[in-house]
Amino acid sequence: MALTTGDTLPDATLLRIGNDGPETVDLGAMLAGRKVVIFGLPGAYTGTCTSAHVPSFIRSMDALGAKGVDAVVCTAVNDPFVMKAWGESTGAAEAGIEMLADASGQFAKAIGLDFDNPAVGFYGRSKRYALMAEDGVVKVLNVEDSPGVCDMSGGETMVDAL
Repeated sequence: MALTTGDTLPDATLLRIGNDGPETVDLGAMLAGRKVVIFGLPGAYTGTCTSAHVPSFIRSMDALGAKGVDAVVCTAVNDPFVMKAWGESTGAAEAGIEMLADASGQFAKAIGLDFDNPAVGFYGRSKRYALMAEDGVVKVLNVEDSPGVCDMSGGETMVDAL
C-alpha cells in the first residue's frame, strides 16, 4: 500500500559514507522530534534526477530552513559510495542535503513507492516524490506520475506547500 498523508514512516535503515566507510542511519532516530523533508528519486546520475530534482532542493535549502525544516534527505536505490560521489558532484552535500542510500530498495518498497522499468534497467527503484514529516508523521506528500517529470516533487513546490 502506498504511503499517504497522515501515515507514520516505517522504520528503515539507510546507508551513508562516514569517516570510516559505510555506516547505517536509523531513519526513525533521524526523524524523532524533527521536521524533515525527504525526497526520493529513481537513481543517482540519471537525467531528471541530476538536472532538475537535486538542483531544485539545493536552490530551496534556505527557504526550507526558514519554514522550520531541520534536515533535507535525498534517497535513491543506489549504494552509499555512489550517493556520496553524486552528492559531491552536484553540490548537494555542500548545500547540506543528506544523501542516503536505500541500497536494497527496502525503504521505497516499505512506503509503496517502488517501481520497475526494465526497458531502462530499473528494478526495485524509487518513484520520484518529496515528503515532509514531523516526528515521523507525513504532513506533505507529493508523488510524480512519471519518473521523468519533476514538477510536484521539486524543492520549490515543497516550500510552497509548507
